[in-house]
Amino acid sequence: MIPWEGAADWYRDMTHHGGILSTFWEHWYDKQVLPIQNGVGDQSPVNPMTQEHVAGPETLSDAERAAKRSDLGEEIRSHPLDDGYHRERSADWTRVRVPFLSAANWGGQGLHSRGNFEAFTEATSAERWLEVHGNEHWTEYYTDYGIGLQKRFLERFLKGVKASWGDVPRVRLQVRTIDGFRERAENEWPLARTDWTELYLNSTGRQLSPSPVASEGSAEYDTSGDGVTFLRAAVTEETELTGPLAATLFVSSTTADADIFAVVRAFGPDGTEVVFQGALDPHTPVSQGWLRASHRKLDPARSRPYRPFHTHDDPQPLTPGEVYELAVEIWPTSIVLPPGYRLALTIRGRDYVYPGPIGEVRLTTFKNAFTGCGPFLHDDPRDRPPRLFDGRVAIWTGPRWPSRLLAPFIPR
Repeated sequence: MIPWEGAADWYRDMTHHGGILSTFWEHWYDKQVLPIQNGVGDQSPVNPMTQEHVAGPETLSDAERAAKRSDLGEEIRSHPLDDGYHRERSADWTRVRVPFLSAANWGGQGLHSRGNFEAFTEATSAERWLEVHGNEHWTEYYTDYGIGLQKRFLERFLKGVKASWGDVPRVRLQVRTIDGFRERAENEWPLARTDWTELYLNSTGRQLSPSPVASEGSAEYDTSGDGVTFLRAAVTEETELTGPLAATLFVSSTTADADIFAVVRAFGPDGTEVVFQGALDPHTPVSQGWLRASHRKLDPARSRPYRPFHTHDDPQPLTPGEVYELAVEIWPTSIVLPPGYRLALTIRGRDYVYPGPIGEVRLTTFKNAFTGCGPFLHDDPRDRPPRLFDGRVAIWTGPRWPSRLLAPFIPR
């Protein structure tokens, strides 16, 4: 099988990022499912190949169609924890044994990447490959690069032509640069030679420091604003990050909960943020991660230093003013920074919004204009009531509170 820019964990990949409800599915359902539901009949578009209506020949009333469908948005919203509803819609990696090619998108934050990496690292199949690229969701699937790769895989495993697939590396990366990609073959994921580096958050000067911070302090932000940004010193030579990331944050809140939006960013020598064409949004940051503070409980058996795994089954509210340790999963990424560029981590209380000029960027198949996260937003007030999520959050740093970012630097 070829899961190309897919998703596999109905809770973590798709409906609740870090325990925070994604509003994508409700809007997607309204825009991309209801218009072609069976029963729309002669009100649906005509297939130019068959000259038949794409929703079938039967035309039903609005009431009849409504009686034949579920309310997907309400179904998801009514299951805020990772319960049986989510598990029965998610992959069981122990049962995935067939050969597969898993193709992820660096810019698929919010849907089209996490599941592909998890498939490669967690499935029991001995014959599995990982490919990672960038650009729009559909580009590499339909162009010569992607079609050629898919044909070679299918020739090998459906037709038995061993020569078709003999020289394909176990991991094939389109390593992302500021202005393009560099193809590279690898043997594993994460890369064995990764220089896992802890960058410590320093509230004094809002820095990402290569060594633990000596003095204690905190950086506060209003959850309705742009949060706080910690900047690493400009690199003096070409520097590559490729792999999963994780943030350990010591956090307090003025309310009984807090939603953490962790955004890994890159800035040029002039201070302008560098963004990329994502799977959908043309102003996608380097990477993103999310965590609802009350969902901080970890599964120690499944957690890794670079990929914490939360149970999402036992909400633990905060006591306002107390400091809590949070482990935040940040989705895998790749970026090569030229000399003079800077890496940054922004912690905020709402979805990332690209601060530069955007204009009106949207697709007719989605409701919202794209401002940095595409359609993968977390803005349902029923999931994020003001009494819990409108307040002030502090990120604590120093010897007692070593807040830090674990970054996957690749030696040159």
